[in-house]
Amino acid sequence: MADVSPSATTHGNGHATPDDAIEQVFRAQQAHRPVMRATDATQRRAKIERLRRAVLDRRDDIRDALYADFKKAPEEVDLTEIKVVAEFASFAEKNLDDWMAPERVGTPFTFIGTRSEIHYEPKGIALIISPWNYPINLTFGPLIAALAAGNCAILKPSEFTPHASRLMHEMVTELFDEREVALFEGDKTVAQTLLDQPFDHIYFTGSPAVGKIVMKAAAEHLASVTLELGGKSPAIVDDTADVLDAAGKIAWGKFTNVGQTCIAPDYVLVHDRAYDLLVDALRHNIRRFYGASEADRRSTPDYARIVNTKHYERLQHLYADALEAGAAVIDGGDMDAEQQYVAPTLLADVPAHADIMQEEIFGPLLPIVRYRTLDEALDRINQLPNPLALYLFTESEAIEQAVLNRTTAGTTAINDTLLQFFNPNLPFGGVGHSGMGKGNGYFGFKEFSNERAVLRRTTGSAIIKQLYPPYGAKSRKVIDWLVKYL
Repeated sequence: MADVSPSATTHGNGHATPDDAIEQVFRAQQAHRPVMRATDATQRRAKIERLRRAVLDRRDDIRDALYADFKKAPEEVDLTEIKVVAEFASFAEKNLDDWMAPERVGTPFTFIGTRSEIHYEPKGIALIISPWNYPINLTFGPLIAALAAGNCAILKPSEFTPHASRLMHEMVTELFDEREVALFEGDKTVAQTLLDQPFDHIYFTGSPAVGKIVMKAAAEHLASVTLELGGKSPAIVDDTADVLDAAGKIAWGKFTNVGQTCIAPDYVLVHDRAYDLLVDALRHNIRRFYGASEADRRSTPDYARIVNTKHYERLQHLYADALEAGAAVIDGGDMDAEQQYVAPTLLADVPAHADIMQEEIFGPLLPIVRYRTLDEALDRINQLPNPLALYLFTESEAIEQAVLNRTTAGTTAINDTLLQFFNPNLPFGGVGHSGMGKGNGYFGFKEFSNERAVLRRTTGSAIIKQLYPPYGAKSRKVIDWLVKYL
């Protein structure tokens, strides 16, 4: 495999990649695009399999990199990074023949004698800009879809997790010719240089604010985009729910990766009759997962740290603003700037106008809000932009249908959290403020593909020829019949 030259990437010295190096690789991919387009399922599977094997073979290196970046537990790395990428790769390999096959569709009677199909062809060159919170998963996951669809790809991981970015650079360099896949490290100046190139598709995972910048840049080249953003993902616990079970799942979904998960429950709406039981069960699960005392929770290897000072200070502000607005601390609240540690924290009586109830938290602070009627809960959700995820804990089918019918979210899990992302048979993505486009499995393959309409004439075209001008009595009669009956 051809190496990415030293001048084409950063090497931990903080200097941005030279613009000409990015342009050189982009031009090389442009020239190579017809070769990638012509690859068959066997060739694409081989590329995906190389990536899958490399992720498994370098499991220890991936664990070490993410621990170095923000002390992520090895077990969490296995479950949320390595296993996900390996499973998505295997799923693509297994189904690629079916995905690539032309899809027969129906043809109106008017077009009798023709056959219609949808052909899936690669869009061309894809830019994948990935975040820091799940760097392996959210870089290589979209790459699998891009390769399955036959695209060239350039990757730009986050500079906030430099050890993971450096490792992925090594892996990509070893696995792929840079004309097929290349990776550039660096800060936002590198991202901007990349966005200046005329990519065919941009797949971005990150904040809505940066998503708007990406979309503007894509518009300059009329490139299509996939935006995986975020938002305030609510969890509803009604009075029919198994509250003890719900508390365990909410605690796991919220505090995994120390809350730095785009689909983590952002706040909980709990029925007044279930409130006390849920609070007690959440406190119990925090101790069960991370330790009985604050000292235990600080020292457990199973609880990560906030990724950097900027995000720590943002969480510190959200917490202080909530208390100033009148919120009460139910549990937690301890912070350590030197360690970038924020304890699992439960908050009550948080006013709706507090910053923590308006902004995505992206950390281990969990507001718990009482409600008395379902209308009250749904009104609260619908006052905010559409979330990336919505969680509902209930044993009532009527409540389930009411919530699904009266809210909009990118994804939903009922009586669980997070698992909707891990199912490769489900589309993953947001709606409105939380994003656009879908990823994962077949939906990711389609996102990186052009759905090309193909109509083929197979037999005579007597009816169609009656519709050609010049229009006379006979053609008018045929048209009247078609309009009236077909």
